[in-house]
Amino acid sequence: MSVKAFELVPAVERDLLMGDKARINVECIECCGKHLYVGTNDCFIHHFLLEEVPSQKGGIKYSAQKLQQKYLGLKKPVAELRAASALERLIVLCDGVLFLVDMATLETVPSATGSGGAKIKGVTSFCMNGNPVNTDPFCVEIAVISSRRRTVQVYTVYEDRVQLVKEVTTAEQPSVVSLDGYFLCLALASQYMILNYTTGASQDLFPYNSEERRPIVKRIGREEFLLAAPGGLGMFANAEGVSQRAPVNWSESVIGAAVCFPYVVALDQDFISIHSMLDQQLKQSLAFRDGHILQDFEGKVVLASTKAVYVLVPLPLEQQIQDLLSGDRVEEALVLTEGAQPNIPRDRFQILHRRILQQAGFIQFGQLQFQEAQEYFRKGELDVRELISLYPLLLPPTSSFTRCHPPLHPFADLNHLAQGDLEKVLRCKRFLISYLGSVRGTEASRASREEVDTALLKLYAEQDHESLLDLLASDNTCLLADSSPWLEKHSKFFALGLLYRCNGQDSAALQLWIRVADGELQDSTRPDLYEYIVDFLTFCPNLDLVWRYSDWALKRDPKVGVQIFTKRSSGKDQSGQPMPDDVITYLEKHSPARLLYLEHLVLERRIKKEKFHSLLAVLYLEQVLSLLEGAPPPAPGQLSLARERLQALLRESNLYRVQLLLGKMEGCDQLLLERATLHGKLEDHGKALDILVHQLQDYSSAEAYCLWASSSSSQGAACRQQLLHLLLDMYLGGGAEERRGDLEMAAVDLLNRHGERFDAVRVLSVLPEGWSLQLLKPFLGRAVRTSVHASRTSRLALGLSRAENLQLLHDRRKKPILVSEKRGCHLCHNTFSCPDVVCLPGAVPVHTHCAVFPLTPAPGPYLHPAYVLS
Repeated sequence: MSVKAFELVPAVERDLLMGDKARINVECIECCGKHLYVGTNDCFIHHFLLEEVPSQKGGIKYSAQKLQQKYLGLKKPVAELRAASALERLIVLCDGVLFLVDMATLETVPSATGSGGAKIKGVTSFCMNGNPVNTDPFCVEIAVISSRRRTVQVYTVYEDRVQLVKEVTTAEQPSVVSLDGYFLCLALASQYMILNYTTGASQDLFPYNSEERRPIVKRIGREEFLLAAPGGLGMFANAEGVSQRAPVNWSESVIGAAVCFPYVVALDQDFISIHSMLDQQLKQSLAFRDGHILQDFEGKVVLASTKAVYVLVPLPLEQQIQDLLSGDRVEEALVLTEGAQPNIPRDRFQILHRRILQQAGFIQFGQLQFQEAQEYFRKGELDVRELISLYPLLLPPTSSFTRCHPPLHPFADLNHLAQGDLEKVLRCKRFLISYLGSVRGTEASRASREEVDTALLKLYAEQDHESLLDLLASDNTCLLADSSPWLEKHSKFFALGLLYRCNGQDSAALQLWIRVADGELQDSTRPDLYEYIVDFLTFCPNLDLVWRYSDWALKRDPKVGVQIFTKRSSGKDQSGQPMPDDVITYLEKHSPARLLYLEHLVLERRIKKEKFHSLLAVLYLEQVLSLLEGAPPPAPGQLSLARERLQALLRESNLYRVQLLLGKMEGCDQLLLERATLHGKLEDHGKALDILVHQLQDYSSAEAYCLWASSSSSQGAACRQQLLHLLLDMYLGGGAEERRGDLEMAAVDLLNRHGERFDAVRVLSVLPEGWSLQLLKPFLGRAVRTSVHASRTSRLALGLSRAENLQLLHDRRKKPILVSEKRGCHLCHNTFSCPDVVCLPGAVPVHTHCAVFPLTPAPGPYLHPAYVLS
């Protein structure tokens, strides 16, 4: 694919060079700065001054001024010219003689006195060392091909003499040479080779027939050469003989080559071909007839036909890149940009590279290649607002952003890009959602957080995207003034409420959500919006808002609305929390909610406050009394459930006002069980059991009462036994004649179930004489087992106590008792022969056998345990 990389500009026209002399031809050229030297076939050197001047088209043209010309007097063509600017000398090859000429006067430099001379004879070709190894700044190094067979000589050239450094021989006669450092690259008769002239090491490269076509050896960089290879290839080779670049495919009739990075310029008889070193593609081709010289001088490519001289002027790199981008040749533009990096200052390259990447991204974006576009945008560190600005109305009106100039793309906006294609518009919006989501929160969007978040909100709302709520729930910088109309337009009222919250307008958010919950506004985002409002008020630190909007929540559903107060923090830190007394007062007009709140305080939080317990008990009682009145008739099970809650509270709480509740129950014979519990709280157990036994005739409840009342007593088992005896006496104390049998059976059941808890002797003393042992067998069995168990337990405890006492006496003897062969036994009076002894009371040691079979009665009632000493 073609690209305009160079322009061919005339430098020295024919008339200026030779006038009316038709037979004069250009043989060689040399350029040093603004100075151009031309060698002709009539043995003249022409000296021109070239000035760059801008052309009317914005390019460059050259103005040539002929300074002088000099006839060398050899009547042979000037074969080669090389400038040594540090010496102010031209190195000239003419008629096989290499000599020096003054650059200013073109006079031949005479040899220095006593030196080897300033001429070298028998030279067929030479080159200068582009990477000299001599550190002397006032000399240059050259390599010379001698007309003597197979010889290459290396010289050091001074301003008035030359000095031989090295002479090497080759297997074949070389025809072309190039020198870099210590390395010679040679074109022999049949092949190319690399030769280190100091070590003699050589490396054959590839075969080449120099008789069929002209060989080319061109130094293009440090230890790297360009060679004309068979098959019309331009091969690259380094000093090690390795090719690190792909070859370029040029014409087989190439007669000259040069490098102007990143291009390889090749000249044949009719054309100039320009290939890229980066992708090896042909980029440009220029017609050029009768061309026979192509040289590059410090980045300037100069060509010559037989009659004139031209300069191949490279177009600015930016222009070449923009031309490629204009043709949507993104990859080529990037390859060219990155390949030119070594030749561009770092800061300038980074700016250029970022811009090219951004332009490439917009080209891919315009082709809907979104994945590639996103990658280019990321690498080019695109200001995301450049992309947002393509979408109408997405940038906030308050944004100070202006598009890059010159522009990165040709699009006015998204409508211009899509040309009415709605599907393309939709795809572009989906891409922007994805891209903004990926850059949000990164360094790339730090300077444009408001624009990014606001644009995302608008796109989410318009596309009904699920991430809208996530955006508003996160830390965001969406602009309220610009975003709220957009959310209202798309009926995203719940999201608008969240946006109000983000901007500290909780009251406005609640008002809006309440309108949605009441059906005044339509938004299906949250079907559970009422529960959400309750949760919001639950955790809202602003108590003014809580008091203001809780009434609406409680009217709608007291059971859910009361959670505003029941789910609030109950920890030690109560700052910012409503006081329970204030809540109870607030809930007076919401009776069901007040009851639920009191249950929360008393039953869940276990607050020990008489006021709360008494009020809850009164509310329970009033609820039961209301249900007992039967207006309206209660639902099945409702009354029993209400009584169970009341009874449970009466049993478990000790903080309510008992007399108050008894007064409210006065005259209600349907609440006898509750009254019995209240009498139990007053420790009036006789009255409580009387109600249960004689009024309710509920013997199981009476038995359960005894166990319950004793469980909260500090006396424990004694209190339980006392209550059970009281109940037994009530059973046996009689009553109505028709109930006597039932009471006796209840007494028998009580004894048989709790026999171990009664005082058996006391029970036997009060039992009627007519009761059979068979009837009381379970009771007697339990009583006997309990008595035997108690006796054995007491004996065991006594034994353990004695053992503990004995151990304590034993532990008191801390001082050791010493025995020896000089000490005798207290019983047998014989001395001790072994350490096995026992100790009598009083710390008296005796033999073990004497203690077991004493000769005389030992003092004291028993032997005391002894220490066994070793």
